[in-house]
Amino acid sequence: MPTDMTRYPPNWQLLRVEIRDVRARKRCECTGQCGLHRPNPGIRRCVEIHHTPARWFRGKVRLTLAHLCQCDPPCANPDHMMAMCQRCHLRVDRWRHASTRRQNELSGRNAKIRARRSLRPPGEPPWPGAPPTRGYPPGRTISPPPNTQVAQISRAPHHNP
Repeated sequence: MPTDMTRYPPNWQLLRVEIRDVRARKRCECTGQCGLHRPNPGIRRCVEIHHTPARWFRGKVRLTLAHLCQCDPPCANPDHMMAMCQRCHLRVDRWRHASTRRQNELSGRNAKIRARRSLRPPGEPPWPGAPPTRGYPPGRTISPPPNTQVAQISRAPHHNP
């Protein structure tokens, strides 16, 4: 889902560069806010670095700015923000994702999305140019190829001599 940039402060791009590149030095600033980096015996910091292969997840690390406050719209106070990798940022924003999901369920938006997806023929990609979906269409079962014999497993107890 695209981000609605009209909700952010006008100097957002400069603020993002200042926090991510200057203050954080292109390294995730999370020190346990996500619940993963436990202090043992001191403060442990996430090891992910911007635009490098990720160490703890697949893909390339992309540092984003996480709002630690619950301001709506997001504020421009640098003390309320941290540069975080995708893994830490998503864990910090769990409460926000849960509330959005609840609002969508109450408004019926999720039902509309599911209905729109069900209109698509099985196996067709979700949007033009997308790779084909994996798996079997609904209603189709997986069966062994013809002319194959299935091995019978003995249920007799095993005795050691």
